[in-house]
Amino acid sequence: MSFWQKLPMPFFVLAPMADVTDAPFRRMIAKYSSHVRSDETVGGPDVMWTEFVSADGLIRATPEGKKKLLADLMYAEEERPIVAQLFSSNEDHMERASQLCLEMGFDGVDINMGCPDKSIEKQGCGSAMIKTPELAQKIILAAKRGAKSDEEGGIPVSVKTRIGYNRDQLEEWLPKLLATNPAAITVHARTRKEMSKVPANWEKVKHAVLIRNELQGNDINRTRIIGNGDALSLGDAKLKSEQSGADGVMLGRAIFGNPWLFHPTLTVDTLPLVERLRVMVEHTKLFEELLSFKNFAIMKKHYKAYVKDFHGANELRLKLMNQETANGVEKVVQEFLSELQNAGLNRSSS
Repeated sequence: MSFWQKLPMPFFVLAPMADVTDAPFRRMIAKYSSHVRSDETVGGPDVMWTEFVSADGLIRATPEGKKKLLADLMYAEEERPIVAQLFSSNEDHMERASQLCLEMGFDGVDINMGCPDKSIEKQGCGSAMIKTPELAQKIILAAKRGAKSDEEGGIPVSVKTRIGYNRDQLEEWLPKLLATNPAAITVHARTRKEMSKVPANWEKVKHAVLIRNELQGNDINRTRIIGNGDALSLGDAKLKSEQSGADGVMLGRAIFGNPWLFHPTLTVDTLPLVERLRVMVEHTKLFEELLSFKNFAIMKKHYKAYVKDFHGANELRLKLMNQETANGVEKVVQEFLSELQNAGLNRSSS
């Protein structure tokens, strides 16, 4: 029995997002979305994913190139269960890369069959897989062989996809995936054509659950269906799970600037501003420590989310965008907080 079967339902998981849910941010989420109660850690995502990584690159890259790709598969124990997300249209590469993930101690392997990026699609991967269902099946089975999913000590394979390419194809597409018995399927409730330009259609997630039930019944090992799209908060995710019947819900964009998203009681809106900015600085330092070889601009996209909805936010954000080091960011934040404190003292004295 894999960890998927042991999760309480409904469960709530963190979406894999390139250059967003990297190792530093996942560690911040693990730290600030959970707390200890009665000697038990509660809160936090029930499952985390890495950013997606090219299985082709892991197998064919130069030692230097492979080193950079492996950095995207970096994880810490507090992130468990942690799933490595891969993409490839090459069976051999997928099998070997999945075996590597097993050896690295991951709890599972996930295959990206939903990314709409054109450079990924040109490789026959991501959303392009929806147009080649037979190949998609072979890729899943290859991953299961590499991950030894059906053997003692193996790890489960899951899939993240969309409801279709140019149109709703759930009736044809989902049964093809289910035929390979993946441990879980995340259904992004939009087509590839729709991207994120229209609201996610959670009726399609509900339909995906019905298709799964029809094909797999009440088997304890049946594929878990995870709904994805427009879940704005933990409360909203719980409501979407109830309405759709999904076993779990994946939250993505709501995590920006909000490592407290999965906390059972805290919300970013109720936290003191000084705490939000302190955590932002901590996040920046961890990014610099773990991913110093990456462009600092990756970190800056978080500032747009951390720094908003308070007096002086625009000015502070502009200053942060001009920084290139964690020390620079910390200095700007300290100066901002000092100015706030002085303004408050001046008002109180008058």
